[in-house]
Amino acid sequence: MPLTDVLTPEAVLPALKASSKKQALQDLAEQAAKLSGLPEREIFDALLQRERLGSTGIGNGIAIPHGKMAKLDRLFGVFARLEKPIDFESLDGEPVDLIFLLLAPEGAGADHLKALSRVARSLRDPAIAQKLRKTKDADALFALLTQSPTASAA
Repeated sequence: MPLTDVLTPEAVLPALKASSKKQALQDLAEQAAKLSGLPEREIFDALLQRERLGSTGIGNGIAIPHGKMAKLDRLFGVFARLEKPIDFESLDGEPVDLIFLLLAPEGAGADHLKALSRVARSLRDPAIAQKLRKTKDADALFALLTQSPTASAA
C-alpha cells in the first residue's frame, strides 16, 4: 500500500503553528474533517482516546497519532511539519516536529496496521526525515512522502 492511498496533496500542512500536543491534534482533526467530511469533534475525540493509551510519539521527533472511525470508508492521512517542535510525551522524551495523522475505518484491521507500519518506516528513515524537516513546500513534502523508495516498497 503506497502512501498515495492514504495521503493527498491537500492533506499536507508544511508549517503547522501548534504550541502543544492538544493544539496540534485539534489542528490536524480540523484539516482531516475538511477533507474527509467527518465531524472534527469525532476525529479529535478518537485521537485523544488513543493518546490516553500511550503517546503516539515514536521518537526522533516523529509522532503518528491514529484512530478508528465508524463512518470512514477508507484509510485517511494528514501530514504536518511543525514550525517549532512541541512536547508530545514521546517514548524518547524528544520534542516532535513531524506528525502523520492516520485514520482508519473501524473494520480496517490489517490494512490499518500495514499503513501505520509504512508511515513509521518512511518517517524513521533518517534521510527522509531530514529532507522533510528542510522542506517548506507542501507539494515537495507530498512528493517526498509518496515517492520515497520506502513508501512504495511492499
